Amino acid sequence: MCRSIKTLRQADVVATDEEIRAAARQFVRKVSGFREPSSRHQKAFEGAIDEIALSSHRLLESISETLAARAS
Repeated sequence: MCRSIKTLRQADVVATDEEIRAAARQFVRKVSGFREPSSRHQKAFEGAIDEIALSSHRLLESISETLAARAS
């Protein structure tokens, strides 16, 4: 969807919270069409970033747990 969002799952590197949040911000920018939202939309914009970052974090944790279990 957006080539500027980097892949966060790599074999030997754990994505930081900052990297996950930056990817979430890029996604919200792409979906909303706003580089920076107006003050009227700021709360919705930041809320979407929070939700996507949390979901992404859970996804990456789940994948890493599954990959670790499979390698054992």
